[in-house]
Amino acid sequence: MKDFRELQEHAEGGWEEGRAGAVPTRVAGVSLHRLPRFSDLRGSVTVGEFDRSVPFAVKRYFLVFDVPGGEARGGHAHRQCRQFLVCARGSCAVVADDGRDRQEFALDRPDLGLHLPPMVWSVQHRYSPDALLLVFASHYYDADDYIRDYDGFLRILSFHGGVRR
Repeated sequence: MKDFRELQEHAEGGWEEGRAGAVPTRVAGVSLHRLPRFSDLRGSVTVGEFDRSVPFAVKRYFLVFDVPGGEARGGHAHRQCRQFLVCARGSCAVVADDGRDRQEFALDRPDLGLHLPPMVWSVQHRYSPDALLLVFASHYYDADDYIRDYDGFLRILSFHGGVRR
């Protein structure tokens, strides 16, 4: 896959069986990943392998589900933690913002993953009633790693020269 548009088109129109790939996006450090998917008469399987599919060592995971209609989750950035999001069931939208560029991604297939590096603001919203969002994290939970105020996030970026990872 050469660019995000091509990846989106393949994701929406179906890819060659089992084909995987990742592409960068407009938001610094954020990448959209296509995980291998195999289907036959018995059903479908999507495969993800740590150190291959997820671009960091995973220390924690959590599931987001039963989100009431119209509610949003996230609304923060992490100082050090990386995340990899897969909507295993249903769908949701993820807004990623590096302080310079902002882009929304539809996670509506279990073979699409979104990598969020540190210092990217993220909001998850438009959850379908059956959505199950699986999030892999590079760090154990640490409340001090969270930046929960968007203006504060922008000030931190400005202080550090807007450097993105």
